[in-house]
Amino acid sequence: MKFPGSVLVSLVLFLSETTAALCLSVAYRLAGDPMWHWLTLLFALLPCVLVQLSLVFIHRDVTRDRPLVLLLHLLQLGPLVRCVEAFYIYFHAGRVEEPYVSITKKWQMPKDGYSEEIEKEVGQAERKLCVHRSAFSRASVIQAFLGSAPQLTLQLYICIMRQEVTAARSTFMILSLLSIVYGALRCNILAIKIKYDDYDVRVKPVAYLCIFLWRSLEIATRVTVLVLFSSVLRIWVFPVVLLNFFGFCFYPWILFWRSKSPFPENIEKEFSRVGTTIVLCLLTFLYAGINMFCWSAVQVELSDPDLISKSQNWCQMTVYYVLRLVENAFLLLMWYLYRTDIYLYVCTPMLFLKLLLSYCMAVFFMLVFYQFCHPCKKLFSSSITEALLFCSKFLCFICKSPKSSVLTDKAAMKSPENTDETRSSSKTIDSQKGNPHLSVSSNA
Repeated sequence: MKFPGSVLVSLVLFLSETTAALCLSVAYRLAGDPMWHWLTLLFALLPCVLVQLSLVFIHRDVTRDRPLVLLLHLLQLGPLVRCVEAFYIYFHAGRVEEPYVSITKKWQMPKDGYSEEIEKEVGQAERKLCVHRSAFSRASVIQAFLGSAPQLTLQLYICIMRQEVTAARSTFMILSLLSIVYGALRCNILAIKIKYDDYDVRVKPVAYLCIFLWRSLEIATRVTVLVLFSSVLRIWVFPVVLLNFFGFCFYPWILFWRSKSPFPENIEKEFSRVGTTIVLCLLTFLYAGINMFCWSAVQVELSDPDLISKSQNWCQMTVYYVLRLVENAFLLLMWYLYRTDIYLYVCTPMLFLKLLLSYCMAVFFMLVFYQFCHPCKKLFSSSITEALLFCSKFLCFICKSPKSSVLTDKAAMKSPENTDETRSSSKTIDSQKGNPHLSVSSNA
């Protein structure tokens, strides 16, 4: 049985970040900044409530007679109780014989073109611990992108506008960045386990390091770009954020409407149609929050029974990163053109280049992960390099097609003139042949 380290890391990040947010909110209140106080408090409490709901939903506490656990969830102590329960199960496993066990079958990763099916006995304690890991993984994703990401953006904006970085604020921003990166890492691992559920997936430490570098550079660059743009064009940042958010939020619903699939009814038996709709809306809300700051490895597909697309769409990922790079470059260009006096002592061209370079480095580590470190790369139908070559050839074909059409139009426009010239020249030759005086005079 694996040690529940992910549960402990999620709890430590959750408690430390929530405590730091509450302390900083009190500091803003004492300093006479009510707006920063309420925004910091909002971004701290909203993910706490959503984390409690996710833990209650995954463990199905509503249908079970556990009033004390529900009370502790209402007091925002649900993660602490769940962590204690997970470690209690871990340390007491094996002391009492399991009343029954279940057998799971997984396939090994192919070696030399062959893969073997492995049977494993899973006891009741291990199954409960697996539920705890899954619940904390999803709670970490919610905490990261619905709480830590807006919180980091807000605190960095305050630092730039006040032109000072205090110890409390810098510590809080580091905790928020770690929480976001950890949530993105858990999102990647969840996507791998969902897509390759039939295989025994083992992620190596090198893969974790590659994901950490990829996500940290991508998220830090994205947050910095949004903050710099909002510091000089405060009103225009709202259309940018709303367009990104609602675009990603409605995208799964548009695909679901075009597929003409029936409304999903198998999410939870106790849920009505209204409850199912609320859960799906919250899912797409989280999906939009993730894509606001980084590429979500999990693609929501409402027409699928598992609500997750299990296909590896390289073209969709390529389009996302190309458009995000163009958007970041455009926002940085607007910041550079409309920068104010607060950036007087900052080398703005160097900062511009560093941010674009860091985003390109994030893409580089992403390519390294999918090409060399992905635990299921042997199951890919095509590698990411082949997908990039295909996309580049497709873009070159699109770019060349207008030029070729222009050339054909010019050739079509010139062709009648050429035919007329050939006809006139042929007529003069025929006339010269038929008139002897012209031929004599020409010879003379």
